[in-house]
Amino acid sequence: MLKFDNIFKWFCFGCAALAGLLMLGFFIQLAAAGSEAWRTFGLGFVTSARWNPAEQQFGALPAITGTLATTAIALVIALPLAFAAALFLTEAPPVVGGVLGHAVDLLAAIPSVIYGMWGLFVLAPLMQEHVQPFLADTLGLGGLSFIGTEYNGFGLLTAGLILALMILPYICAVMRDVFIMTPAVLRESAYGIGCTRYEVTIDIVMRYGIRGILGGVFIGLGRALGETMAVLFVIGNVTSMPENLFDSATTIAATLANNFAEADGLERSALFALGLVLLAMSFGIQAAAQYYLHLTGARRGEKC
Repeated sequence: MLKFDNIFKWFCFGCAALAGLLMLGFFIQLAAAGSEAWRTFGLGFVTSARWNPAEQQFGALPAITGTLATTAIALVIALPLAFAAALFLTEAPPVVGGVLGHAVDLLAAIPSVIYGMWGLFVLAPLMQEHVQPFLADTLGLGGLSFIGTEYNGFGLLTAGLILALMILPYICAVMRDVFIMTPAVLRESAYGIGCTRYEVTIDIVMRYGIRGILGGVFIGLGRALGETMAVLFVIGNVTSMPENLFDSATTIAATLANNFAEADGLERSALFALGLVLLAMSFGIQAAAQYYLHLTGARRGEKC
């Protein structure tokens, strides 16, 4: 039995170590394949806004900006919706909650290319005819240059809306499970001393399940950062710095999908360097989240 325990322990250790080795391998492979671009442009590759294959000039700033902008828009839209939906599903009667819960889960099963096609043929015309003119005329979100002009329905805002729909079921599913796992005695104790449902949700449920809630948020964030096909359909695919929410732009994943098949030489190396930047962004965000949880663990009563 002891021998079996040792074998099982080393098997588990190997599985855990394999994940770390894979991550290290990704970094090494992308860094090696993109070394020519880093040698040619240095850190200027990250800060340059010029992408011109004909002149062998490559800068990652437009793609980085588009990636961060669409991800931020998606999170701003999806987070409150996912939170409200998860809270309702946990408090609703089982018949209603079960049906709606399955409906939300089914959204996660829709392929990203279907979201992209829906965005191209349904959402983009809707944005062009109604949403963009309304936002520009009433709120000025598109910038003064868009007021009274024609719209095409594409751009950062449309891509952000598509991403919000895509990440919403992932975040909602995790939040729903976290809310359900909150011990009933904690809820009942809070209700017993006169807390309202809002106070129970904010002070009890969220504090108890903060790690799980943030886990759901970062699952959605990772999906939004790396999404390719859905964004490719509606963002406009222009490698220049966007000036407003209605401007066509690009993301790192969309740039890789658009250019990798025909790329060669320095351009191919620049695309590998872009991949390294995307991987570093994802890793950095996850590391920052874990560091935040560690710093605030004592305040939540966790052992650090």
